Amino acid sequence: MRRAGLVPLARPDHVLKSMIAVRRLGPIAGAAKVAATRDHRAIGLVDELGPLTFRQLDTRSNALARALAHRGVSDRSVIALLARDHRGAVDTMLAAGKLGARLLLMNTGFAKPQLADVAKREGVTVFIHDQEFAELATALPPSIPRFTAWVDDVPEDERTIEELIANTDDRPVAVPAEPGGMVLLTSGTTGTPKGAPRQVRSPLAAAQFLDRIPLRSGETTMLGAPLFHGTGLSQFIISFALGSAVVMRRRFDPELTLKAIEDNKATTLVVVPTMLQRIVDLGPEVLGRYDTSSLRILFTAGSALSPELGNRATKVFGDVIHNLYGSTEVAVATVATPEDWRAAPGTVGRAPVGCVVRLYDNAGRRITQPDVTGRVFVGSGLSFAGYTDGRHKDIIDGLLSIGDVGHFDADGRLFIDGRDDDMIVSGGENVFPVEVENLLVEYPGVTEAAVIGVADPEFGQRLKAYVALDEGASVAADELREHVKANLARFKVPREVVFLPELPRNATGKVLRNRLSDFG
Repeated sequence: MRRAGLVPLARPDHVLKSMIAVRRLGPIAGAAKVAATRDHRAIGLVDELGPLTFRQLDTRSNALARALAHRGVSDRSVIALLARDHRGAVDTMLAAGKLGARLLLMNTGFAKPQLADVAKREGVTVFIHDQEFAELATALPPSIPRFTAWVDDVPEDERTIEELIANTDDRPVAVPAEPGGMVLLTSGTTGTPKGAPRQVRSPLAAAQFLDRIPLRSGETTMLGAPLFHGTGLSQFIISFALGSAVVMRRRFDPELTLKAIEDNKATTLVVVPTMLQRIVDLGPEVLGRYDTSSLRILFTAGSALSPELGNRATKVFGDVIHNLYGSTEVAVATVATPEDWRAAPGTVGRAPVGCVVRLYDNAGRRITQPDVTGRVFVGSGLSFAGYTDGRHKDIIDGLLSIGDVGHFDADGRLFIDGRDDDMIVSGGENVFPVEVENLLVEYPGVTEAAVIGVADPEFGQRLKAYVALDEGASVAADELREHVKANLARFKVPREVVFLPELPRNATGKVLRNRLSDFG
């Protein structure tokens, strides 16, 4: 943390102020307050409307907090935010912290039933949303006050955040007695997402990221991953804590992301693997138009980074890959550095300081031998205390199940073999789809692949692959089956291959496996 500039030992007063601010206002509003005090001219945010300094973010959120308080929002309120990445979303997050209200980050991919179910379960009392989600908002009771965070065309009766900020005193508001905290939602690839409350009481929690990711104070982060997802949110919070600028756009565009890196001399790019895939797929001609030499860190998380994609990205950007493995419930578990990736492509690396990762078999016995697959359990100072509906993850020896299975290599690097519930049993043999999927995407012309198990009267289950090809590519199903057969055991060869234009994914890039069978 000293190297990163988070703890300037020459200014112990700044350290104390940071700890007090985070404890009283939460990690987002507290970090912005400290950054504004440290250098009122420093840029904190760059969105499609231009730059804002940390001081401007601080005063804007003062005004918004005061305006919301005048309309009945208090430290007992639950503010739901359904927005893309822009200043209105950040203003809301900061204002919620200053009011001590609970902030619920909603998924922009929600349908009406999911939105209504989550809002009822979490006790939402205020709803702030982008104008594009106005129709979706009709799923909520009309008694819940609504405000618009981003507009393209403002109806006369629509209350906007910008209007509230412009017409309200921006002096500091009274500090809440307790920080309100926030609730993240699980990815929700099936059913209604669960709520995972998070409470960060100290900037020292950032040590678990900074131990293996060389972020530095006063730099610039290009945030591709959405704010409502743990990947984007964690790096947004750390960037603010470091007094670094965050560049964001409402919608991800691979070429515009490269342009933003060049224009802002970004040192860190934060993406999920599907975003990284779209960037490297632009090809040498487009990639060569932009100067991305400022990048020191390419931070990827949220779903599996295949060896093929990670290696392609390394050829484009250099040795900058930092592949994080974690979950909404535990935050960070392990991080693979560029050195880890070079030595073992596909690894998710090692646990940073303050984290413990262990493997257990189905009987709860710890696995210590290399290359033996087991259930992954994690202990972290950032782990949650249980879902908002009262349920919890499996716990062994004080560690939380992350829902995956994996193995360590002889050098202690972790590899994820798949989801515990994705395992396919075919003819008595266990198959985890990720091994087959990684092999398929290595084949020339294949962009992405997903493998599931389907019922089979003879073998119990058989493997079925869904594959998307590069534009203009021609690949036969028999070619892919022969490729798998030449590299893996016979029982891992898909019996069927279905070609799709693209795989169905949720808003954070995870494949919706339960929907694959809809395509045949």
